[in-house]
Amino acid sequence: MPQNWLSSSHLIMFGLLLGFAVAHSGLAALRPRGEKLIGPRLYRILFALISIPFATVLIIYFINHRYDGLRLWNLQGVAGIEPLVWILSAISFLFLYPATFNLLEVAAVQKPQVHLYETGIIRITRHPQMVGQVIWCLAHTLWVGTSFMIVTSLGLILHHLFAVWHGDRRLQARYGESFETLKSRTSVIPFLAVVQGRQTLTLKEFLRPAYGGVTLFVLIFWWAHPIIIRATGNVGW
Repeated sequence: MPQNWLSSSHLIMFGLLLGFAVAHSGLAALRPRGEKLIGPRLYRILFALISIPFATVLIIYFINHRYDGLRLWNLQGVAGIEPLVWILSAISFLFLYPATFNLLEVAAVQKPQVHLYETGIIRITRHPQMVGQVIWCLAHTLWVGTSFMIVTSLGLILHHLFAVWHGDRRLQARYGESFETLKSRTSVIPFLAVVQGRQTLTLKEFLRPAYGGVTLFVLIFWWAHPIIIRATGNVGW
């Protein structure tokens, strides 16, 4: 094992992930107070102005350093691995960007609100973004196989596991008994509530334009992936 495999990029990436988690979850926790002070739309814009640049830095730094450190395995070139990684990545985006979110609210065109959903992908898991992030991390860790990738995946997964607790806590504080009822009919683990008979899938709820939009985004991203890799390589981070 090389003596210098634990490069500074591992620590920098961990620090970036920790900073993003604090900023993202902190702003989510402060949302009720912030909306009272400056209004829902302006607070959503503030949230985006902090979160999006932070996430952009994370993505660029990750791409440029993904092969840093110790190469624990290399399955690239093994038959079936590349399509498996792409299939898992596509599935992860369907969870990461579920159609239960109103894009007009996300963009602050409409007044942003906190909703209780029990339709579509929420029937599969109450925390689809966590599930999508775990799937994405598993797929990319399988493909890249480096110690830097493991640090990145662990950081992302830990943040999203915290977000499960944090999100439920905030919904409990806002909705009380209504959230407890929702919680009793849904599950964090995918399909668990369905298997236990507490939830029933309604396939027509998945026939929505937003899911088509996510599918189109995945196809565009697949086409643009090499371009993005080359572009981030020009950034000296």
